[in-house]
Amino acid sequence: MTTYKGGCDHVHVHAEGEPIDNHECHCNVCKNVTGQHTTHVAFYKYGDVTVDHPELVARQPFNADNPGGPLELCTCTECGSPLMLDDKEKRIRVAVPNVMGYDDAAFPNADYHAFYDDSKGYEKPSDGRPVYEGLRPDFTWPAPA
Repeated sequence: MTTYKGGCDHVHVHAEGEPIDNHECHCNVCKNVTGQHTTHVAFYKYGDVTVDHPELVARQPFNADNPGGPLELCTCTECGSPLMLDDKEKRIRVAVPNVMGYDDAAFPNADYHAFYDDSKGYEKPSDGRPVYEGLRPDFTWPAPA
């Protein structure tokens, strides 16, 4: 089984196996949090992502416009590095390889484009990967862990 390692010098994050969803995200929340035009995002089943020092993990709402939403951005209390997104409903944990300390080149490429919207003022991606207005139509949220 493949293990992808991320995190920082203080908190090590391990993602076991392949993501259950792996996309290039165009949503405004990812843009606001990462400062990137698009963001490579990988969803894992909740139990497939672990941290070695949970006592060093700080949590804050991922979406500032929906602070009660299910996703929390986890950062290191020592250095402030982003570690993962954690789902309060315990369905998924999320890795953003180029932001969360993973070897981005070793991580599997995104399978599709998610949350693309014509009104955002930039061209629709034309790299051959499918483009959707949300998550891929066949994506099913896993049951809580």
